Amino acid sequence: MSQTSLTSSALFAPATLGSVKLANRIVMAPLTRSRAATGNKPHALNARYYAQRASAGLIISEATQITPQGQGYPKTPGIHSQEQIDGWQEVTQAVHQLGGKIFLQLWHVGRISHPDTLAEGGLPVAPSALKPAGEIYTDKGMQAFVTPRALETAEIPALVEDFRRAAANAKAAGFDGVEIHAANGYLLDQFLRDGTNQRTDGYGGSVSHRSRLLREVTEAVLTVWNPGQVGVRLSPVNAFNDIADSAPQATFEAVTEQLNTYQLAYLHVVEDRASDFDFQRLREIFNGAYIANGDYDRDSAIAAVDADRADFIAFGKLFISNPDLPERLRRNGPYNVPRPESFYAGGTEGYDDYPSLTTVGATA
Repeated sequence: MSQTSLTSSALFAPATLGSVKLANRIVMAPLTRSRAATGNKPHALNARYYAQRASAGLIISEATQITPQGQGYPKTPGIHSQEQIDGWQEVTQAVHQLGGKIFLQLWHVGRISHPDTLAEGGLPVAPSALKPAGEIYTDKGMQAFVTPRALETAEIPALVEDFRRAAANAKAAGFDGVEIHAANGYLLDQFLRDGTNQRTDGYGGSVSHRSRLLREVTEAVLTVWNPGQVGVRLSPVNAFNDIADSAPQATFEAVTEQLNTYQLAYLHVVEDRASDFDFQRLREIFNGAYIANGDYDRDSAIAAVDADRADFIAFGKLFISNPDLPERLRRNGPYNVPRPESFYAGGTEGYDDYPSLTTVGATA
């Protein structure tokens, strides 16, 4: 394939996602960087980082906890206090001034937390009292996971309200839309998968019952946002955070069918292309846009979009080290070398100090 035909790919063309017009089909994936200020508040450093990446068709913010009980790691931002809303306003304004679009990812970690991280102490919550394998990073270093507390049925309406309030706070902060995080082993994903959901009430058992919380959260968010400004993220076979399902194909096809009820802007799917899961079935079932996420590079992203296997492609690590990634993809590089040791926590080093092509010229 010639260089000319590659750069004329639909990946680089303007597109509409739901009701939001985007400059291209390149999405910045949500990336936890653990650089919020005191009070889990976004600040000037975060605004600078996101503004540097405003050439993405869409930025999906790092996962953002909807409540203090939903926090899993130190220095991750929230969207449940006025200070946090004000901090995010600084971010959205910086992105919008450069013509970018940004959605907030709504997050509750569920059992992937620790009493030392939770602001009010106590146990993490989950659909069932099942301890995840492994350890989690805290302010005191790595610590073993604890056994979470199973949410009482009577507590769930308040949890749904936390999502609704967070969605309203995101609108007040100036975001262009929101993404509901139901992936990667966090709370909503814990409810979806039978390896972590052993409930016997109306939120456990059948796929319809296990997906009930996701539906209720989606309906609550849609009281604040138009459907064309809301997406959902799923990860059908991602084993991250010690999670699994006995029949992922059937489970996530059913979940996708259910989400069609809401006419959402998009489904954002964390793919494992080495697995035998048929991700194209989700694309065929879903009646909105399909964002593919899964270690795509330039050629595989162009091939997926041009062959109509995906509408948009989300990039993660490449956006960490290449703030002007869309232009670098157009030129087929060069690409900055990422520094994994500075992916999480810290300050400016490895965060907002990666050069752009305009900073150092075409030989960056």
